[in-house]
Amino acid sequence: MKNKFYQYIQNLQDQICAGLEAVDGSTKFREDIWTRPEGGGGRTRVIENGAVFEKGGVNISAVHGKLPDSMQKLFNVGEADFFACGLSLVLHPKNPMVPTVHANWRYFEMYDDNGKVINSWFGGGQDLTPYYLFEEDATHFHHTCKTACDKHNPDFYPKYKKQCDAYFWNAHRNEARGIGGLFFDYCKATDTMSMENWFNFVTEVGNSFLEAYIPIVEKRKNVLYSEANRTWQEIRRGRYVEFNLVHDKGTLFGLKTNGRIESILMSLPPNVQWIYDHHPEAGSEEEKVLKVLENPKNWIVD
Repeated sequence: MKNKFYQYIQNLQDQICAGLEAVDGSTKFREDIWTRPEGGGGRTRVIENGAVFEKGGVNISAVHGKLPDSMQKLFNVGEADFFACGLSLVLHPKNPMVPTVHANWRYFEMYDDNGKVINSWFGGGQDLTPYYLFEEDATHFHHTCKTACDKHNPDFYPKYKKQCDAYFWNAHRNEARGIGGLFFDYCKATDTMSMENWFNFVTEVGNSFLEAYIPIVEKRKNVLYSEANRTWQEIRRGRYVEFNLVHDKGTLFGLKTNGRIESILMSLPPNVQWIYDHHPEAGSEEEKVLKVLENPKNWIVD
């Protein structure tokens, strides 16, 4: 399974990068191949200063070795060997009318002293962080997520949408990071779902990413914006940074397993502002976004 999934994310990285380069039209991803001293490595691809994408990364990694003490405590296990691979992406567009997007699909194994797999699971998801709210964009993104989920289980979309709203919650701000999407973790074999079933589901979601995001980018990338719009974008990017450094488990896992710092922190935007006690004008488009972030919304009504 680990070889099968790693092959999948290698191909998916190629597909996603090609799709993003096409929509940007002015620049290409820079690639770095790196190795981890304890075992494994990855392929980082970063895009910067494009016509559409100010900064973004589409990274894959496959790391293995002894599970660090901090991760043993997190998983409530003793000494063990592990393998983890995944694709993680974050894109920060230049135009404030185009939302930031994040996605991640991953697979994890743990082994006993004889090298036998004693635990394994999938995780992942995709979520959208707009700076200005276009409800049709939010609906499109969530509808694409729901379509992917419904091919495998009608209960998946409401369950993983709810988990996404709960996970990407900036508790210290009492607001969501964005308008959500899907978040699933510890997807293990059960009587009704084999690991092959989970593989099929996770890859279905991965394959839906470009369909979920590119039409939104195409629609908004040439919308005119003001310096005030840009300032608001940079203030909201500050909240994105806060979440990733304070709450995000993926960032923590990378740091605790001696991951490559440049690859882990590629999720951070290049230009950010923190303005003391900032509040948008009552009734403004900026306030409209905050109202939604304070109370996660169901974007698809049956």
